Amino acid sequence: MPINYFIDIEQIVKTLCMMNNKFMNAMLHDNIPATQKMLRVIMKNDKIKVISVCVQNFIQNLFGHSAQLDILAEDENGRRFNVEIQRADEGAPAKRARFYSSSLDTVFLKAGHDYEELPETYVIFITENDVLQRNLPIYNIDRYIGQNMELFKDGSHIIYVNSQIQDDTPLGKLMQDMYCTDPAKLNYKEFAPQMEFLKHSKDGEGEMRDLFEEYAHQVGQQIGQQIGQQLGQQLGQKIGQQLGQEIGEKIAKEKVKEATKKATMRAAKTTKKKTLKDMALKMLKRGDSVEDVAEITSLPPESVRALQASM
Repeated sequence: MPINYFIDIEQIVKTLCMMNNKFMNAMLHDNIPATQKMLRVIMKNDKIKVISVCVQNFIQNLFGHSAQLDILAEDENGRRFNVEIQRADEGAPAKRARFYSSSLDTVFLKAGHDYEELPETYVIFITENDVLQRNLPIYNIDRYIGQNMELFKDGSHIIYVNSQIQDDTPLGKLMQDMYCTDPAKLNYKEFAPQMEFLKHSKDGEGEMRDLFEEYAHQVGQQIGQQIGQQLGQQLGQKIGQQLGQEIGEKIAKEKVKEATKKATMRAAKTTKKKTLKDMALKMLKRGDSVEDVAEITSLPPESVRALQASM
């Protein structure tokens, strides 16, 4: 029986949702509207204005444990928001939240600056299960003075969001979106453009290169099972599966390497085309003729005229 060595990357990507850590990073990287909507819903504050967002920030600690932040955003008031997606309960213990909060402080207070210059920080865990087990949709955690329960006001905040509660409240609808795999079915349309791009465009594959590890794992498992079953008939099920897994992983790595190379070339081509369009727009705004712009950028004259019409 012939073995099918191919798994469609598109099909794997279509099954991903924002509760997948790497997919969430691809969804929110430089995506201010989506990040702003998420923070506004979690914080119950429609006035939050995000000015920057980036993903996978590595905080190096030369004398101890380092930290890698999933998503880090800043609003117009200088507040920093660190959002972490945690599917495993052991990934969101109280002391990890404490460590991430203190790690933010070490980054944002430079040598020679006063402690009062520390920005207000929020460490937000969106968890698959109800880690704190109080059956609440959200847990807001701050420091208080023990004798009179007044807020300590040190500017550090920790928030746990329980994604299991998916009711008709704004937060519940956001948690529905965290598990949604179809951009057309999202409650909050701020997430739809990037999800549509990642799931339904060829250029989106270039943004998904960091997910190919998962693809390789699935390919290796499938191939290993198929080869293992065949070899198992002759050598025994246990030996066959072991050999099949090794062969499958080797084939999977080669296919991922090839897919990554193609995606990289495609992404580079798209970037070059965008750069030429940006150059053409600047020349048109400057008053250059369509013919001059087409000659310098090598864009077709009809494309230049379309850009001119869109100005």
